[in-house]
Amino acid sequence: MSHTDIQAITEQVKNTGAYLHLLYQEVGKVIVGQKSMIESLMTALIANGHILMEGLPGLAKTTAIKALAEATKVSFNRIQFTPDLLPADIIGTQIYEPQTGQFRIKQGPIFGNFILADEINRAPAKVQSALLETMQEQQVTIGGETFQLDAPFLVLATQNPIEQEGTYPLPEAQVDRFMLKVKIDYPSPAEEVEIIKRVGIGVGGDTTINPMVAPEDIMESRKVAENIYIDEKLMNYIVNIVFATRQPDNFDLAELKPMIHYGASPRASIALLKCAKAKAFLSQRGYVVPQDIKDVSLSVLRHRIILTYEAEAEDMTPETVIQTILDKVPTP
Repeated sequence: MSHTDIQAITEQVKNTGAYLHLLYQEVGKVIVGQKSMIESLMTALIANGHILMEGLPGLAKTTAIKALAEATKVSFNRIQFTPDLLPADIIGTQIYEPQTGQFRIKQGPIFGNFILADEINRAPAKVQSALLETMQEQQVTIGGETFQLDAPFLVLATQNPIEQEGTYPLPEAQVDRFMLKVKIDYPSPAEEVEIIKRVGIGVGGDTTINPMVAPEDIMESRKVAENIYIDEKLMNYIVNIVFATRQPDNFDLAELKPMIHYGASPRASIALLKCAKAKAFLSQRGYVVPQDIKDVSLSVLRHRIILTYEAEAEDMTPETVIQTILDKVPTP
């Protein structure tokens, strides 16, 4: 691709993404700090992928997702996951009507644009698995009848750390369907002072979220992001990062081989590509740079690497493994 073509894509990105600063501004009305979380939400939105957000209660996960939905003029449904939840409570069910002698489909809360699956790991595996077809194929089957979901469709799930009482580990097949897994940390002291000012004293200005972006704008942004240029060397770089999680000894990382039980799947390579392009879009660039790939690697890969007992015994984390790989695999 010529330099002129890349410049044209950059101009298209800037024109299409002109709403981004307004979107950040609206979400910032109710969220103090948490820049990484908001950036990840925006990346998932542009890359057309689902996002899993993990953190202790009270770190504004739900507030951020709700604010993003309000600012983008899309339908928003919240599902509170509990141990007694049933699959039908999510996707819907058939209801028999005695007057007509027929069954009627009652659609569940999954029929919406943005679905907040709140505390998803508080429900058992049977309920969590009900989301599999929905997340992968963006459709729902009830009583043999299939319904296509409206676009844009995004599952934004929150979960408490698995050590918390009353939680269930998510099935590996479902975890892999989340494009990103983001870990939310505590705010800084200065940010927490700002939070209590806003909540306790009422200082902080208007907190009303104004709808700034139409669903059509999001769909157009996704089309433009797909056309963002990425050099073949960077595509090979993405594949090398993923392969280093499967065959670390091929990348002079033999010390990681006994630490990794399963490496990342090909879905990880696709997610890295899409998220790197989304990152470039958010930076208002028509081309991907190596730093875009590095910036999204932790969120894309941390839930796709399964460590061995030996690694856990040595207090290694997926983040440690990924960072070691990023440090070792040559950057183009």
